[in-house]
Amino acid sequence: MSRRREDSGQAVQDLVGIGFGPSNLALAIAVADHNRRDSQRAFRARFIEQQERFGWHRGMLLEGATMQVSFLKDLVTMRDPSSRFSFLSYLQDRGRLADFINQKTFFPTRLEFHDYFEWCAAQFADGVDYGRRVTQLQPVRNVDGRVEAVDIVSEATAGSADRRTVRSLNVAVGTGLIPRLPDGVTAGDHVWHTRDLLFKARELKALRYQRFTVVGAGQSAAEAVDYLHRTFPDAEVNAVFSRYGYSPADDSPFANRIFDPAAVDDFFNAPAQVKQDLHDYHRNTNYSVVDGDLIEQLYRTHYQERVAGRERLRILNTTELAGVQHLADGARVTIRSLTTGVEQDLDCDAVVMATGYRPVDPRGLLGELAAECLTDEDGYLRIDRDHRVLMADHIDVGVYLQGGTEHTHGITSSLLSTLAVRSGEICDSVLLRSTAQAMRADQARDTVIG
Repeated sequence: MSRRREDSGQAVQDLVGIGFGPSNLALAIAVADHNRRDSQRAFRARFIEQQERFGWHRGMLLEGATMQVSFLKDLVTMRDPSSRFSFLSYLQDRGRLADFINQKTFFPTRLEFHDYFEWCAAQFADGVDYGRRVTQLQPVRNVDGRVEAVDIVSEATAGSADRRTVRSLNVAVGTGLIPRLPDGVTAGDHVWHTRDLLFKARELKALRYQRFTVVGAGQSAAEAVDYLHRTFPDAEVNAVFSRYGYSPADDSPFANRIFDPAAVDDFFNAPAQVKQDLHDYHRNTNYSVVDGDLIEQLYRTHYQERVAGRERLRILNTTELAGVQHLADGARVTIRSLTTGVEQDLDCDAVVMATGYRPVDPRGLLGELAAECLTDEDGYLRIDRDHRVLMADHIDVGVYLQGGTEHTHGITSSLLSTLAVRSGEICDSVLLRSTAQAMRADQARDTVIG
């Protein structure tokens, strides 16, 4: 691929990834695999990450917690099983391949899978600007007014005045998800989202805590309840959720097909009502559901404590959160029974909100380009099958979304299941579009010369 250069002499990037979590890490791998196979058409990619080093849900790397997806759904295998960045290659490099096989499981611990991510990320250290936050994107127009590139402006997260700009022909937005808190609830020293569970709990281990409350009914909520119950053996742990009990995740083989790469094509091409139906039918594969083994473990614990006459694990089901008040040394939680309407106050040492995440609207980052994005009748961004935001005709820059596309691409948008395939699709799209742009430029030049 041809290399245009800025006036400063710095090479224009073919692709800049904003964020360097698992999604853009998978994209970096896809680019590296392509460049190795086809050096004649190799292209440049760089990534900007606001964390000081690679990290993925570090606050939930609980001891013994396992992945909910097979290790085969790593960063590459579904796209290219021969890639040197596979989980099996990682195990071989770590000297644990035979030991892992002897476990007879498809589901490594979350801690081990995070180590695999770090192992992959370390191989791209020279291509990632850590500790930097992207503040704006500025369109770069040619003499005809077409937006042919974009300047990505970033600042150091450490608070210095260090401001940098890199120019790119394409952008991949992989900024992840934002923790969601219930309306009226704010985080504080004693009110946390599960994202911060390990960090906050470590600060408390030296103290004698008496009562925790966990709000939520999904996997993270159940894991938080289990972790706090084990870590603070004298504390009472209250599980607050509106259901009658934790609901098991549907991980049966046919239901799991919703996470197959082919399912993305089916979903993308389906009518709007069918998209909604598919989403509703298969919510119980991912949303507000819990691994069956963990449900049984918590139930046994709850029952055995009732038998012993010391109930530390309290299941406050069919109950909703009515309010949270910050106290000097804790928090007061008000809960309301859905069946009787009776309210109850719980004075807690800490409250953990396992209330999920929400996607980031990329338009807040796109600056002037936000007005050029096409939307559907409901105001959602129109996304093409290659995960590119559809824009006005005079925009040549490709803006790709790594997540936040459930309305167009289905339930796997924010999950690990199709990362490997999606990254390959984005890589191929950048390559095809860049080749087409170069051909158009050559044709225009030949026309002028002629």
